[in-house]
Amino acid sequence: MQTNAINTPRLATSSAFSVESRNGRPDFDLASALQKVSPQQQARAQKTATDFEAMFLNSMFAQMTSGLKGEGPFGDTPGTGVWRSMLTEQYSKNFAKAGGVGVATEVYRTLIMQQAKTIRTA
Repeated sequence: MQTNAINTPRLATSSAFSVESRNGRPDFDLASALQKVSPQQQARAQKTATDFEAMFLNSMFAQMTSGLKGEGPFGDTPGTGVWRSMLTEQYSKNFAKAGGVGVATEVYRTLIMQQAKTIRTA
């Protein structure tokens, strides 16, 4: 016996930037905007959104570690601050690439919606 299922097209662009990201429901506004924006612009928007989230996370991690003095993996040396800033930068980049905290998804959606709006009015 075969059951009838509703066939819905997959609207995802990538695992981190999917159209089904608005409260677990498909975001049809984003889906229609993605059809108007070229794949090159989509890739640029993804990179920009991920870089922005990495910058945000770097700022957050820097604030979290600003009170540390001489403890941790670097000890109490003159270069501790420099090494700690490099470590937090790498942490933030890796967190953003792994999916981050959701900032990149919203930035990506906003960039795509703005680009689609510009294309429509141009």
